[in-house]
Amino acid sequence: MALDSQSILVWLVVGLIAGWLAGLVTKGGGFGLIGDIIVGIIGAFIGGLLLPRLGLGLPAGFLGSIVVAFVGAVILLLVLRLVAGGSRRRV
Repeated sequence: MALDSQSILVWLVVGLIAGWLAGLVTKGGGFGLIGDIIVGIIGAFIGGLLLPRLGLGLPAGFLGSIVVAFVGAVILLLVLRLVAGGSRRRV
């Protein structure tokens, strides 16, 4: 698999859209351009690993990639919220 500039651009756009949508769903806002891209790309890996193991088919195409990345990004943000919320002490 060769990574050309077009592939990298698609990764960035999918990551940006998925991360932004996941931020809206879980937090009520985005994380900025770079933060949304990072959350979305990590979410794509998580979604790509988890969805087939749950017996769910991976949708094809650009919109399918966004859906998979979005699902993974929401899972990532919820886990991070649980971990961060559990480590804070309220006085």
